[in-house]
Amino acid sequence: MYNIGDRIVHPLHGAGTIDGITSRIIDGTELEYYILKLPSNSMTLMVPVATSTQIGIRNVISRKRAEELLFLISSTEIEETANWNKRYRENAARIKSGEHLEVIRVMKSLIYRDRNHGLSTGERKMLHSAKQILLTELVLALDTTYPELEKKIDGIIADSLK
Repeated sequence: MYNIGDRIVHPLHGAGTIDGITSRIIDGTELEYYILKLPSNSMTLMVPVATSTQIGIRNVISRKRAEELLFLISSTEIEETANWNKRYRENAARIKSGEHLEVIRVMKSLIYRDRNHGLSTGERKMLHSAKQILLTELVLALDTTYPELEKKIDGIIADSLK
């Protein structure tokens, strides 16, 4: 069980801090929820304590691992699938996996595609989501700001796509 003040990651929304723990009665059953505050967009999530592990809630990575991931961005391979529907499904599965390198792969692929062909509205939203998921965790792990880190990662990706 996590405590107030712990920094955790929600696999589909990104990283934040547990702002509180509350109880709610749902269908006559009292359930506990983490109140997760996501700093990047001032969103608050209620995450059920009992199913947090199944959802994929986990601790924020270490500073060392975050630095390793920044280093690995430039060497992460991208895949260029021409079929929009197949590409979208593959990218959604990668994001849902919660694997950092898979999220990086989605980001790089979509940025590359945007440069060369443009993105559909759905893919633009997916790029935003992938960035938010990865960057919110790295911001907490590296103790930096979202804009600074976004600029740094955009630069790394731009250099690696030359």
